Amino acid sequence: MRMRLAAAAFLLALGGCATTNRGPVAPVEVKVIAFNDFHGNLEPPKQAIEAPRHEDGSVRVPAGGAAWLASAIAQLRSANPNHVVVSAGDMIGASPLVSAVFLDEPTIHAMNMIGVDFNAVGNHEFDKGRDELLRMQKGGCAKYTARQPCALEPFAGARFSFLAANVLTETGATLFPSYAVRIFGKGRGRVRVGFIGLTLKEAPTLVTPAGVAGLTFADEAETINALVPRLRAEGADAIVVLIHQGLSTKVGYDDKGCEGVDGDLLPILARLDPAVDLVVSGHTHNAYICDYGRIDPTRPFLVTSAGKYGTLLTDIRLTIDPVAGKVVAKGADNLIVQSEGYGSVATTDRYPRYAPDPAVFALVRRYAEKAGPVAGRVIGRMTGAARREKTPSGEQVLGDLVADAHLAATQTTGARLAFTNGSGVRADIEPAGGNVTFGDIFAAQPFGNSLVVKSFTGGQIRALLEQQFASGSNTVESPNMLLPSANVRFAYDLSRPAGQRIVELTVDGAPIRDDEVYRVAMNSFLATGGDNFTIFREGKDPAGGPLDVDALEAWIAASSPLTPPTPDRIRDVTRKP
Repeated sequence: MRMRLAAAAFLLALGGCATTNRGPVAPVEVKVIAFNDFHGNLEPPKQAIEAPRHEDGSVRVPAGGAAWLASAIAQLRSANPNHVVVSAGDMIGASPLVSAVFLDEPTIHAMNMIGVDFNAVGNHEFDKGRDELLRMQKGGCAKYTARQPCALEPFAGARFSFLAANVLTETGATLFPSYAVRIFGKGRGRVRVGFIGLTLKEAPTLVTPAGVAGLTFADEAETINALVPRLRAEGADAIVVLIHQGLSTKVGYDDKGCEGVDGDLLPILARLDPAVDLVVSGHTHNAYICDYGRIDPTRPFLVTSAGKYGTLLTDIRLTIDPVAGKVVAKGADNLIVQSEGYGSVATTDRYPRYAPDPAVFALVRRYAEKAGPVAGRVIGRMTGAARREKTPSGEQVLGDLVADAHLAATQTTGARLAFTNGSGVRADIEPAGGNVTFGDIFAAQPFGNSLVVKSFTGGQIRALLEQQFASGSNTVESPNMLLPSANVRFAYDLSRPAGQRIVELTVDGAPIRDDEVYRVAMNSFLATGGDNFTIFREGKDPAGGPLDVDALEAWIAASSPLTPPTPDRIRDVTRKP
């Protein structure tokens, strides 16, 4: 906190203003415009927000799209000269083809045009590794992935700052700045707001470990609390945390009640320095506004999230007393970024409409036209949809289909079975008229992982499947299932002790032998221990394979018309008490 007046100065309320011995000083309202988990959704993502009609039920409002997001942000900025635009991570990564095929360069370009100020890195910012993420900030056309950078035009990098307070390099320095300070107002009415940005400490378990090798991800609350005194010493009158970790609630997108709040962010909030005024969060894709003071009166900060894909914006207002050097009032609303209708979802006059920003619209169209022939190419036919929806046992039809594709693509290198991770399957495949396009399968497999084959004993495979019940933030009650190829069957019993929950396991109809060696196919994310399946790292004699999306294309083309698999490979035989 900056130096204050001498002891003779005093404060009193006078018409909403603070008073010094030089006269009244009005409070300063700062507008924080926030979003999170954009995931490169440059085009409207065909998502609808279930919103109240106010007098009779609800209405589905079509939302999202970078050009509409730009207009909504511009409108909010015009309402207050003291504004800042922030993102709580996963701005890029796991993106639709129009962004991903160009290494998310168009998303960064769009965000430059929109006028983003800060982005706290999320886990998906690390999908393509440290060097590629640094390129996103600094620009340039250096090649760090299988895809060609600067395929359409030179890439200048982000004009906004990435923040990563808890991501440390080998030297102990942070990969990106820990925080930034913005100044608003003039003269005696000047206030300073500090922004701390960070990701979840479990990020290394959610990305390819090779991409974060040498980096350390520190505890979130400890990192934030250590920075608070530094920001106060630099004169910060308000402290805002941008964190890529989140909550779940049982309320609507703009309800302020905090009802049923839960999630991995909760224990972090319980440990935060009460000097924090606002926590802008993400990761869970849930939308909420919670006055945490209702849960813990000693920590009366706001906690917000704008859901996902740019469908919502959080309009946050911090009223700051420049004399006392503190926030005296705060409030927030989640606003729907209404865009264009799709299917049976039409636009509505009951919520504000936004015209697409012409410059951002033109940018997106230019990249979409370049990507169009790639996305629209028909690669085969399917007799029905393959979806990510989980069965009661945790199986997914689409995950099974992907595992089958992995096995078919790697049998020449000796693969006998295959596994994939459900979290790596990102979109349902819904054939239009039976036709499956490259855009369909790219949306399902957007990460560009290569396939790897390794040798494991049957005992190691059994131990690997036991990790499903303690993988990363997953628990016994919410296992992180591996999806197997069609020749694998297993059953689990959650009532049994840890390490003994896999009760049946067969390959090609025969029980697995603990001392026999099996060649197993997986994606490169899993091969290096992704999703905390550390036993995948123990495999011997690795052999490379094609990209996962290429394997899926070949499998659908060879099997056309392909009938989606029946999800009967995993059984839950838990004994009920």
